[in-house]
Amino acid sequence: MGADSVSRTLAHNRLGVPAVVFFVLSAATPLTVVAGVVTTGFAVTGIIGLPIAFVAIAALLALFSVGYVAMSRHVTNAGAFYTYVTHGLGRPVGVAAAYMALLAYNMLQVGLYGIIGVAAAPTIDRWFGISLEWWVIALVAWVIVGVLGVLRVDINGRVLAVLLLAEVAVILVYALANLGNPANGEVTFDTLNVSNLFESGAGAILALAVLGFVGFEASVVYSEESRNPRRTIALATYISIAVIGAVYLLSSWAMSVATGPDQIVAFTQENSSGTIFVLADMFLGGTWVDIGETLFVTSVLAAMISFHNTCARYGFALGRERVLPAALGRTSPMSGAPVVASVIQSVIGLAVIVIYALFDLDPLVELFYYAGTTGGFGVLLLVAVTSVGVLSFFNRHPSGEAPWRRVIAPVLATILLVIVVIVAVANYDMLIGVPSDAAQRWILPGLYVVVALIGVLWALYLRSSRPDVYERIGHGANAATGISVLDLDATADEPGPEPVR
Repeated sequence: MGADSVSRTLAHNRLGVPAVVFFVLSAATPLTVVAGVVTTGFAVTGIIGLPIAFVAIAALLALFSVGYVAMSRHVTNAGAFYTYVTHGLGRPVGVAAAYMALLAYNMLQVGLYGIIGVAAAPTIDRWFGISLEWWVIALVAWVIVGVLGVLRVDINGRVLAVLLLAEVAVILVYALANLGNPANGEVTFDTLNVSNLFESGAGAILALAVLGFVGFEASVVYSEESRNPRRTIALATYISIAVIGAVYLLSSWAMSVATGPDQIVAFTQENSSGTIFVLADMFLGGTWVDIGETLFVTSVLAAMISFHNTCARYGFALGRERVLPAALGRTSPMSGAPVVASVIQSVIGLAVIVIYALFDLDPLVELFYYAGTTGGFGVLLLVAVTSVGVLSFFNRHPSGEAPWRRVIAPVLATILLVIVVIVAVANYDMLIGVPSDAAQRWILPGLYVVVALIGVLWALYLRSSRPDVYERIGHGANAATGISVLDLDATADEPGPEPVR
């Protein structure tokens, strides 16, 4: 019993606020977003209001986080969305959310194997005169991520800290250089005008801006491994949103200052993801370009590590509760890491690399762009569903939370998130860069409907044939005993919550 209990529990008290923030910011991949999402947003939509769009989305996600973080004080579980939706909307919907989360984070994680190979190959060729196929570089990254995935979570945090600090530093250097060299000698603020958000096509730019924040929600995934999770997760979530929003606002605005707001669209259309490096070469020189391109690769590697850990912990949470095979719910007695779930995640990554290499599929468009965008959309969808779950949870269990946390903020966030989801679906062809009549624009987002249906059916099967397993869904670290993960009692004589359905 003792050994088994240890094997089903993640390592406690390993992570403080800075470490969780590093995991979250690494998943957001700031440099990748600045080089990719920002330039794509300007180029594809033709709207110059992207900087203010990042502010709007940061405000929306901060609003969502009011209820999200409040619920984290009562529910501590590595399953995050899965657990929150379960306690808010019931077990069948919770399992559906879990399957959607696994699909979304896996697509985000494996999609990065495509971009790292493409991004690193030219640099390796230029520096060492070695020409490598993308999949060779992807396999090297796969080994690094796989090894780190079975080590102590705080070791992963230290690696991410080093990579992230260097990444943010180069973004700031680039931004300051752009601001120091304004077009026509004048610093302009046109792209910060709120009226830019009301132009035709602004919905697409808001959806693109959301992709830049993917990963902010992962803070609660590490709640079981955090010191004082009630405080740590709240601070880490708000700090992450603020930092991400500020970095994107500064970098995107600075680009428009350097090119001139009337030229930013044409400039990004001409230079695509190389925009930030073209500007760096103009104002800082080739050395800073080399530094930036190298850190771009490490940015992707950092995101791989972060998403790998997130996927492994979702698998662990589901295995611990027997929603997936029980072996996934075991951790290493040495590292406290979810070893089996981590290894399976590595196997999935290897399979994707091999398949794309064997069939000579495009790693940039068909792997990174399609999978990454669809994974980001999945997270947006989950955030919206979770917002509904948070509202439902506090409607049944006020738990002493103020009306702002349990009603007002969740209601506002839910309404706004549903609008953004609808806009994202309506503009999905633009998001993945295909014609409006292309099958992918419906097939890719439709995958979430399929896996959600599978999740609901599986939960109903468990309810009828394995009621003991069904009852443990959402109980987290106490799944083996059937004790609820909820800790709502402020005092001993207050009644506990009703069980999830």
